[in-house]
Amino acid sequence: MLTWEYPPRVVGGIARVVNDLSKRLIKDGHEVTVITYREGNAPYFELDKGVKVYRVDNFMINANNFIDWIMQLNFNMIAKAGEIIAKEGKFDVIHAHDWLVAYSAKTLKQAYDMPIVSTIHATEAGRNSGIREANQKYINDTEWMLTYESTEVIVNSNYMKSELQRLFGLPFEKINVVPNGVNITNYSGIERDYEFRRRYALDNEKIILFMGRLVYEKGVQYLIGAMPKILEHYHDAKLVIAGKGGMIDELKQEVNHLGLGNKVCFAGYLNGKDVGKMYKAADISVFPSTYEPFGIVALEAMLAEVPVVVSDIGGLNEIVRHRETGMKSYCGNSNSIADSILELLFDPALCSSMVKKAKAEVRNQYNWTKIAQDTHFTYQKAICETMADRQRKQLEQEKSKPRKTARGEITNLLTFRKNQAYA
Repeated sequence: MLTWEYPPRVVGGIARVVNDLSKRLIKDGHEVTVITYREGNAPYFELDKGVKVYRVDNFMINANNFIDWIMQLNFNMIAKAGEIIAKEGKFDVIHAHDWLVAYSAKTLKQAYDMPIVSTIHATEAGRNSGIREANQKYINDTEWMLTYESTEVIVNSNYMKSELQRLFGLPFEKINVVPNGVNITNYSGIERDYEFRRRYALDNEKIILFMGRLVYEKGVQYLIGAMPKILEHYHDAKLVIAGKGGMIDELKQEVNHLGLGNKVCFAGYLNGKDVGKMYKAADISVFPSTYEPFGIVALEAMLAEVPVVVSDIGGLNEIVRHRETGMKSYCGNSNSIADSILELLFDPALCSSMVKKAKAEVRNQYNWTKIAQDTHFTYQKAICETMADRQRKQLEQEKSKPRKTARGEITNLLTFRKNQAYA
């Protein structure tokens, strides 16, 4: 596994996916090695429940920009992989997670003749609603290069499969849809902690929760825009925004502009234990993304038995069935978000029904046992295709060689006939 984030370093959803997938593969009898970036005081090597985790520093030379920083990281990943291969031998497959490790994956593939399986968790074009700047074009082109070099590509939703076909022209059969998942025991035994809840809301207030990065594509600005209508019809509501990101100052200004200072709480970034407590404290979870390849947070909320409201876009649109396992709202529409939330606030019976169905579906469809099996099948495809490709190349090389054996036979035959004639 090549990834730029792995716990305790968590930037987005990749860290959780690599962590949970690796540990499930270990339980299934595979050997998994992770090479990742070392942040803070994390150890350079650790055995994490059977997963060999190697962490590398970046260069001591400060990079000019983020793209240069990523390239320097890839150089060190290649060096570390080379050390491991020299000691332990080649790996059967390289699993590269997103464009951030594309160059290390490509170099290792070409140097050691190992197949790449890449997971594209999101695209630059999708995150930015198109490609406009030079840096965006560079990342977009790197994504294309990684998918081109990969024997098999994994995406987490049919929405992403269509996006990769449209953006990169990949063959349909090369793209494998394997959803992300959650640990189904994550919130077992956790009850509502009222002391924790009172940090953010009064006992009579219903908590409307947003959990995620505070960036444009997560759509929290539209949820804030929905609050005036919600409060007009349901006074005892409180919006709690949990997360960090570049938009926080802008969002706080919008809250003050709408006069919602006492009805919106910025909880900041929450660690693992507090995430579970927060889900249990919430009455409704809302994920109003404008771009979402999958949406693990929605699965977490469903598993924690919290009614969810999601945008009708991307992977969220595939995870949730409207009024069965959750509510859908029109993407980027504050009025639609408010309507879905209000329906849940006024209909406890609907909430109860949806929560039961949603939890059962997460347990059946999005558990890591099933996901690891589907991923392993993709590895097998990549390995078999690589072996077949080697055989094809070998046959082509043999065909292109001078036919020494055949010429030798002809020479021997002519010599025999000549000798017969003299005789």
